[in-house]
Amino acid sequence: MSVSEIESDDYSANLPSENGEEQEALEFVVPIDLAGLRLDQALARLLPQYSRSRLQQWVKAERVLLDADVATPKTKVWGGETVLVLPELPPEQLAFRAEVMDLPIVHEDDALLVINKPAGLVVHPGHGNWSGTLLNGLLAHCPALFQVPRAGIVHRLDKDTSGLMVVAKTLTAQTELVRQLQARTVKREYCALVRGHLNEAGTVDAAMGRHPRERTLMSVLPAGSTGAKPAVTHYEPLDWYRHATLVECRLETGRTHQIRVHMQSIGHPLFGDPVYGGGNSCQRFPRQALHALRLGLQHPQTGQSMQWESSLPEDMQTLLDELEAEDAAD
Repeated sequence: MSVSEIESDDYSANLPSENGEEQEALEFVVPIDLAGLRLDQALARLLPQYSRSRLQQWVKAERVLLDADVATPKTKVWGGETVLVLPELPPEQLAFRAEVMDLPIVHEDDALLVINKPAGLVVHPGHGNWSGTLLNGLLAHCPALFQVPRAGIVHRLDKDTSGLMVVAKTLTAQTELVRQLQARTVKREYCALVRGHLNEAGTVDAAMGRHPRERTLMSVLPAGSTGAKPAVTHYEPLDWYRHATLVECRLETGRTHQIRVHMQSIGHPLFGDPVYGGGNSCQRFPRQALHALRLGLQHPQTGQSMQWESSLPEDMQTLLDELEAEDAAD
């Protein structure tokens, strides 16, 4: 079973081979046999490893000098000119750069790291978030992760979800953790505040996939439909407030936005969720009230059963205290 087979959290991004550093400058003399060509055409012949559009971008960005002067893509070359090219990596490759940050590490050994991710921290670089992610911090903390796909990340939390995540420090450990995720033996329990009164424990067994019209969103889909993947969430009420219920959710699968979508599907969207129906609660709490409370797995080297627990973050605990105080005042 290879790491590339992972389906947890719909993770498909791959680490590039580059380590995030700028590439070295390229300097050469234009051969006589390219005389009469435009600069971009000559560059395409001389640097076939780069696309024509990228070379044109570098020329326009003045990252290509012709005899020490800037030029345009249409500038003609006649042979004998000295060309200096300063390659620039695209954002998706520059994103895989080590950035020192204060990582909230709960556990670390030779095989794995357990992180207590704060709300607001993006896990993996992507559109609009090419730096300052957990992946960048991991590469600074453990440079060996440059050699592990996805810097060892095997599952992820939404930007505004807090709590526990495991990261593999070796390829062997990553492959084993992926196997456990696929076998559904990794224990992942969350604490969520949902809108309305939820009186009984239950299970949502509803396939999920991309929303048929809003492609940035996830939704419950009919089983067997295109893009639908099995998704199972168990939930149990823990405490009640006037207009909300604190629930514990246990995942069997790890689809993107699974708890948020499943709880919305039964009429109890997460408090503060700006995407899946948080309603007026978003004005009071600026993120989905969701925290990865417990994480349990078998150690990829020793086979020992291990479990970690994280207390509620300050903002969620403050919210619960306020709701309790309001109920008591009535």
